[in-house]
Amino acid sequence: MPEGQIRKAISGFYYVEENGELVQCKSRGVFRKRGIHPLVGDFVTYVKDGENDPTITEVKERRNELVRPPIANIDQAILVFSIVEPLFSEHLLDRFLVVLESFNVKPIICLTKSDLASVEIITKVEKSARYYEKIGYDVLLTYKDDKTLAEQFQSHFTGKTTVLAGQSGVGKSTLLNTIFPSLQLKTNAISEALGRGKHTTRHVELLEILGGLVADTPGFSSLEFEHIEKEELSDYFIEMADASSECKFRGCLHMKEPKCAIKERVESGEIPQHRYANYLQFMEEIIDRKPRYDKHD
Repeated sequence: MPEGQIRKAISGFYYVEENGELVQCKSRGVFRKRGIHPLVGDFVTYVKDGENDPTITEVKERRNELVRPPIANIDQAILVFSIVEPLFSEHLLDRFLVVLESFNVKPIICLTKSDLASVEIITKVEKSARYYEKIGYDVLLTYKDDKTLAEQFQSHFTGKTTVLAGQSGVGKSTLLNTIFPSLQLKTNAISEALGRGKHTTRHVELLEILGGLVADTPGFSSLEFEHIEKEELSDYFIEMADASSECKFRGCLHMKEPKCAIKERVESGEIPQHRYANYLQFMEEIIDRKPRYDKHD
């Protein structure tokens, strides 16, 4: 049977790429009964059915998957954050980083809209960005490089499947249009009244750009921690993951426990106060969430 990858999903139809062509397919009803939903990025097999649309018969095992946006087999996410309009938020960035780390998706931080920001604000944001770079994240300050955007992103896109993520209005579609002008993705000016943009992307689609696949998506509609247990949270703050082994008590949550290596690093300034404050807030959300019940219980 033919095999390929779902590159686009619209109104119940799946467009599977095989040998450079997109084949419009439908899904088998048995998938719905089993709770299986084909996603953009899935590798699938399908069967041709005379004059009818081909039918997807198998969804291959996924390396990872996101729920909102619904996409599978992602290598990395470029987190597009504007310096202003909307204002750069360390809190929101940390939420994105934790969620992506938990799904084993590599984050890359990209800052935009320096042309609209004051020198004072740019300096403050760049200081924060240097910390994230120090602990191991790639940070793209596109406005500080003499190369074109296409040249800067070439090495990041080639051979990878990438999601662009970030608040509405930060310039994700504008960024892609600049890198790859022939796309001409729809853009929308930010709403000054709301302080945020309106979604201009309506469906998930993998686009071939610079030797890789880039997902243009409606954005992350949820950055909750439903799938993360309290004992796991520090694993997704990468500077805390290794240091946790130095805590006196096994299973330390780095809150009120004595001889906590994380709190010692916060007190010494090695871990910034904002990172620890965000960790505590995320921990509180996890502890306070409603218990999850298995539908079979």
